[in-house]
Parts: sequence; structure tokens; C-alpha cells
Amino acid sequence: MFRGITEHTIDPKGRISIPSKFRDILLDKYDERLVITNHYDGCLVAYPFDEWQIIEEKASKLPILKKGVEDFQRFFISGAAECPIDKLGRILIPPVLREHAKLEKDIILVGMLRKIEVWAKIRWEAIITRAQKNIDETREIITGLGL
Repeated sequence: MFRGITEHTIDPKGRISIPSKFRDILLDKYDERLVITNHYDGCLVAYPFDEWQIIEEKASKLPILKKGVEDFQRFFISGAAECPIDKLGRILIPPVLREHAKLEKDIILVGMLRKIEVWAKIRWEAIITRAQKNIDETREIITGLGL
């Protein structure tokens, strides 16, 4: 499982280095392929290829006439790009995904169990501030879910 927060930078070509602790998990449990896509919170989310296949399988079974399903597929599924890790431990993030997440220089990589979030540092700071303001509500929700 991915966990932890790491500060990095994105280079002018759109490449980011995957932290060694995340690469070790990928190589031990999965392979070196990541699928990266848009996230509704304004970040990107990277899934190991095997985890992404599970999402695609579930998404392919959603009823397309149900309200919101096609919007979800257009945003989340169609935005996905397979990004293999190169020999230097980097991935190239496509321009359209960089634009969505406003990735310019300083970024934050966040281990989120079976996925990795990629944030522009300024957006990460804003989302954490929001999370801290809502901590009582969040605690109640999580407790209600049995954790």
C-alpha cells in the first residue's frame, strides 16, 4: 500500500520522479506501469496498471443511461494515460493532465493506499486546510463507516 507525502518538482518537459518507496511497492506488487487521470478535487491520481484494470472493468458495467455515468467516464476514464516509469524512475505526465492539475513546478505526491495523488503544492495546501476545518464532520463520517 502507498502511504506518505513527498515534495518534488516537475521538470519543464513534464516529468516527475516517483519516490523510491513508491517504486519499490510498484515493482514488488505490480509492475512499472502507472495509469494517471484527472481527479475531481483538481489533482491527478495514479493507479498501478492492475488496479486501473479493476476500475475500468467496473466502469464498463455502469449503466450508461444513468445520469452522471457518461460525465464520469468522459472526465475520469477518457482522461487516463498510461505512464510507464523510465530507467531514471520518472514518468512523463501528458500536457492535458498537467493543465488540469495546474502542475507547474512544486508538486506533492501523496500515497493513498492503492493509488498515488499528484498535487500542485498550492492546491495541496488548500485541500489540507479545508480538511482540517472539516475534521469533526470527517471524524463522524469515518466513525460511522466503522474505522
